[in-house]
Amino acid sequence: MLKIATRLAAIVTFTALAIWLFAERGRPLRRSTWRMIQEGRNRRWRTRQFIHSYLYARFPTEYIGYALKYIMPKFDARGRQSAADHYHGKVMPTELAKALVTVDRPIDVPDLEQIIPYSVARQLVLDGPPEVAAFECPCRMRKPEHCEPTQVCMIVGQPYVDFVLEHHPAKSKRLTTQEAVALLEAEHARGHIHAAYFKDVMFNRFFAICNCCSCCCGAVESMTRYGVPMIASSGYVAQVNTVQCAACGRCEDACPFGAIHVNGASSVDWQACMGCGVCVSQCPNDALSLARDERKGIPLDVKALHA
Repeated sequence: MLKIATRLAAIVTFTALAIWLFAERGRPLRRSTWRMIQEGRNRRWRTRQFIHSYLYARFPTEYIGYALKYIMPKFDARGRQSAADHYHGKVMPTELAKALVTVDRPIDVPDLEQIIPYSVARQLVLDGPPEVAAFECPCRMRKPEHCEPTQVCMIVGQPYVDFVLEHHPAKSKRLTTQEAVALLEAEHARGHIHAAYFKDVMFNRFFAICNCCSCCCGAVESMTRYGVPMIASSGYVAQVNTVQCAACGRCEDACPFGAIHVNGASSVDWQACMGCGVCVSQCPNDALSLARDERKGIPLDVKALHA
């Protein structure tokens, strides 16, 4: 037992040294790295958790690419659920995503399991209005041919914002509240999905809003290709007004989850629909809308959560 403990300690020490030499380039740890360490201590993190967190935040493109290529394909049913428990997103219609970046008072919701149905408890902790940084999407950048623009991932709250600004200055920029709202609206117009992301090594807290395209997004690929349930429904489902529907097919082409089919009129696959609202904005006849559906979970609505 002592030999195992000694070996693990050596591995952790070696990894920490490698981080310092190659990631921090032999310089003293940056201020944001110390803040991450302090935040971890406050939450009683272990060293391996910090190392995992650091590697994920410091090398996100490589991290996601490796996971999709080597880890996801090997999961059995238990592994797929475990992966979702520890790293997942919650789809949000545009208005709820905008409310999350414009909240005007501190938010501290300690248990979101009703909203995001995974076994690992999550927190929503924000100072209002939260600090936001736009970051180059690692999912898009891992592909030679990818969607544009790329600086569309939104890092929300501290210490994450300062970490990406300090460690990735060429790939990130601080956003005003108005700029954050404009980014969300522009991505929605492009037919992309807003998802609030939570990860265990990111202090079990909400840390980002990704604006995901179905062709590049690692979480969508994990769900559709490998059956890893990494994305939870918004709590809404699309519904069709058959009188107004012209069966043009634009909603079918736009749906990121393949949940809409046109045969004389549009129809929605309830099981596949994640309630993102992309189809609503793409319909030229206003024949689609989102309807609240309790069977799809509770929306991530900061105003309702903190009422």
